[in-house]
Amino acid sequence: MAASIPGRNRAVFLLTYEQLLQRRLGRYEHVTSLRPLQLVSRLSLDVTIADHSPITDLQVLPLRSERSTNTATGPNAPKTPAKPEPPITTVIKNEKNVYKITFGPNIVQQAKITTNGILGDFVIRYDVQRDMGIGDIQVLNGHFVHYFAPKDLPVVPKNVVFVIDTSASMVGTKIRQTKDALFTILRDLRPGDRFNLVSFSNKIKVWQPNRLVPVTPLNVRDAKKFIYMLVPTGGTNIDDAIQTGSSLLRDYLSSPDTSPNSVSLIIFLTDGRPTVGVTQSISILGNTRSAVQEKFCIFTIGLGNDVDYRLLERMALENCGMMRRIHEEADASAMLKGFYDEIGTPLLSDIRINYTEDSVQYVTQHLFTNYFNGSEIVIAGKLTNNSAESLHVQVTASNSDRSIVLETDVPLRHRQLETEKHVKAATTAMAAGAKTPGSGVAQGLGDALGSIAGDFVERVWGFLSVKDRLRSRLRSQTSKEREDHIQQATNLSLTYHFLTPLTNLVVEKPEVLADGTMALAPTIPPSAGEAVSTANELPGDTEDGKPQKPNEKPAKKSITVSKTSADGDPHFVVEFPLSKLTVCFNINGEPGHILGLVSDHKYSGVTVNGKLIGAPAPPGSHKQQRTYFSTITIVVDQPRRAYIEVTPKKVILDGRDRMVLPCHSTVAVDSGALSVSIVGKSNVTVTVGGNIVFVILLHQYKNPAPYQRDHLGFYIADSKGLSHNCHGLLGQFLYEEVGLAELPAQADTKPSSILKVKDRSVPVVQKSRRIYSGTQSVDCWFARNNAAKLIDGQYEDYLMSHMFDTGDWPHGTNRV
Repeated sequence: MAASIPGRNRAVFLLTYEQLLQRRLGRYEHVTSLRPLQLVSRLSLDVTIADHSPITDLQVLPLRSERSTNTATGPNAPKTPAKPEPPITTVIKNEKNVYKITFGPNIVQQAKITTNGILGDFVIRYDVQRDMGIGDIQVLNGHFVHYFAPKDLPVVPKNVVFVIDTSASMVGTKIRQTKDALFTILRDLRPGDRFNLVSFSNKIKVWQPNRLVPVTPLNVRDAKKFIYMLVPTGGTNIDDAIQTGSSLLRDYLSSPDTSPNSVSLIIFLTDGRPTVGVTQSISILGNTRSAVQEKFCIFTIGLGNDVDYRLLERMALENCGMMRRIHEEADASAMLKGFYDEIGTPLLSDIRINYTEDSVQYVTQHLFTNYFNGSEIVIAGKLTNNSAESLHVQVTASNSDRSIVLETDVPLRHRQLETEKHVKAATTAMAAGAKTPGSGVAQGLGDALGSIAGDFVERVWGFLSVKDRLRSRLRSQTSKEREDHIQQATNLSLTYHFLTPLTNLVVEKPEVLADGTMALAPTIPPSAGEAVSTANELPGDTEDGKPQKPNEKPAKKSITVSKTSADGDPHFVVEFPLSKLTVCFNINGEPGHILGLVSDHKYSGVTVNGKLIGAPAPPGSHKQQRTYFSTITIVVDQPRRAYIEVTPKKVILDGRDRMVLPCHSTVAVDSGALSVSIVGKSNVTVTVGGNIVFVILLHQYKNPAPYQRDHLGFYIADSKGLSHNCHGLLGQFLYEEVGLAELPAQADTKPSSILKVKDRSVPVVQKSRRIYSGTQSVDCWFARNNAAKLIDGQYEDYLMSHMFDTGDWPHGTNRV
């Protein structure tokens, strides 16, 4: 994005982003681009790295330009100086496992590096100390993340076929760099490996027909001769090349002298698109799947700008491999060698990671064909049973000569406390390391860091889940499969505000006024003496029905709110006007659970979900913990998709435009299908299409007790626009009638009451509930045991996978 700054003004841009660092060749790599395009009078970079495991082998590399991107640095990389010198003025400090790295060249020092202001990438590499065994597991807010990176295992032999493009477009630098990389790779093959070479253009050439050969000095020398004699000419027959390489591997794997636990792979390199033979991508992919038969993996490399990267990516994903791009201006030889180093040392194959079945759900990819030395497997999932004391983890895999089984029990509560402690320490270290001018900016950065760190495990789960869906989209065989994966990935991306190929990033630029100052954001705090409506008299539409603009104060028209609600711990109240009865029940959920409150996606297009947050129970309580609603989302799919996300601190409205409104201000906004009216620090009213109104109460504490949390209460004010097929914990009762029957006393029991719901009989007792922030008391008939028999199905049926899940009720409608 570009922004204009008025003269003699100072602007601070605060960019917060998250990145899951990938471990490659035994190191994590953090990269900061320094390309101001001019010499800068004051340039400083401060990087703080904190980890709960001891940080090892941290080094700052020389500034990296595009030409040197991804230079190989593995154990088999070409020899470079023992310790590369960091850029001038770089200072590295380590205090209690928190590294602070600073880089601040003055204008003369910048000019010595370059005068065009393109300094390059500032690269920090490091690793962390690892315990042998099952890996590192972190637990936070009902989610877990598992990092698995075993080491010191014997290397698994590999069977590899190199399939190399020698079409006319490879002439010159490309073929020379490819040959240089292959010469180095051949030198690094191990004695237990088997290999062969295939070159392709119009025609296919095989170095050793019908076999894979062992790694011997003589075979390596002959292979180098074959590579040296390759001459670029002709077109690009990708399909025949893959078929030939696959046939070589298949035949070898069916022979009796194959090593039983070896890893087999094709490394395929091309710089172009298919021009000879089969040229349709869908046909090439189908032929490839048939040829591979799930017996080996294909790793694809695209060289230059004229490559069908989508084809190469799908080919790799469908056949358990990876795809790597090498841009036209990059050092292809070094990047090829670097890519081979990543996959050249397999340590495990057929890895399966399992967790206690009834304790987890929505686990991300947990089956892996291979594990390569220096990489890392990362898995995340939701914990469904937070009262469980431990999580059983089992890893099974094959090594060069045996099967491996690793098992352990992870103590969940202890691990949660441990993770919380590490998150707090890391957040403090990061905030201390931020040298931002102006207290407001420093506070903004601190808030952003705290928010990200506090939910980082769940966000890692969301990120990996989106990646899984995007990979599944590429592997889809039908358009319905593809659309389902796209919808799931989109919903998750919106839930966690991830920028993906399916979502857009909208940056709202501040308006510059004529006098050079910045216009204020459109939020209006309550004026002095302005009345704030009470919790049970809530703001509705303007008197004349016209939509309000953000900078207009909402009119105070009160609306009557129904008792049908979910508030407090959470206590559910359902009003049955036709039956003149009120029924109540509790839901004892787990922190992190997302409950489907209203589900009418197929009909009115409305879905309401609420997320639970946990707190300790107050002293003397019979409960182990309390739960409250921390977030409520309202998703609307008609006439166009829009949503509102409400927390005690802010409201995000994404309709025609995306707006973030603070809950301490009084403001009203109409966004087409959705309108929202906030009474500062009191309540939020959401209106959908004029005939559906929800009211969300904001419960905030100035000095909360340990068992109190800022939370939300959800009330249905107007349900006329919801269909008779509406479902959800509250939605299923909107059009129901119920009856009350008295069971006479038996010899050993007192008289009891039974509620007749549909064809079910639900035992109930009389209770009194306080609603509307305690301002009103309501008598109700209470159903025990998580509303067993009162609600359709069981409580678990109402758990949603994420905040924007519009999944349908699995057992049809609530009509009988």
